[in-house]
Amino acid sequence: YNNVPSLIFEVISVPEGVKSIEDKTFSGCKELQSVTLPGSITNIGIGAFIGCKSLTAVTIPERTTYIGGSAFSGCECLTSVIVPNGVTKIGYSAFSNCKNLKQIKIPDSLTKIENGTFWGCANLMQITVSNNVTDIEDRAFLGCMTMNNIVIPSSVVCIGASAFSGCENLIVRAP
Repeated sequence: YNNVPSLIFEVISVPEGVKSIEDKTFSGCKELQSVTLPGSITNIGIGAFIGCKSLTAVTIPERTTYIGGSAFSGCECLTSVIVPNGVTKIGYSAFSNCKNLKQIKIPDSLTKIENGTFWGCANLMQITVSNNVTDIEDRAFLGCMTMNNIVIPSSVVCIGASAFSGCENLIVRAP
C-alpha cells in the first residue's frame, strides 16, 4: 500500500497477503479510528500512520520486523500498542506525541530504543524494557510526564542525552 490520499477513513482492514505498509501510506487520515493489519505484514514504513489523530489501538502482526521512524507519530488517541517479539527495529520518533499512549512492552528482539521513540507520550505510565536492550538513545522518553516507574535492565550500556528529561514523576530502578 502506498500514497493513500487524505480521504475520510474510519476503519481500514488491509487484506491478507500485503507484506508492507509503505512510507506515509495512511499519513494524515485524521478520522481513522481502527486499522486491522494482516499477519503477512513484515514492514511498517516511515510515517505510515503519522497524524492519524483518531487511531485508538493497533496490534502489530507477529511477522513484523520493522517499524519505521515516525510510523505512529501524532496518533493522539492511541492508548495501547502490542509490539510482537520479532520486531528488531523501531525507528526514531515512531510513537512520538502519542499523547494518550498508556502502556507498551518492548519485545525481547529489540536491542535499542531509538532517538525520540516515545517523545511527548505524556500519559505513558507503563513500559516494560526487555533484558536485551543495550541502548536507550537521546530523548527516547522525553516529556513522558506521568511515567513513574521504569526498570532499566543490566544489559543497558548507554543512556542518551535527555532520555528521561521531563519525566517529572519517574523513579528509576536498576538491577
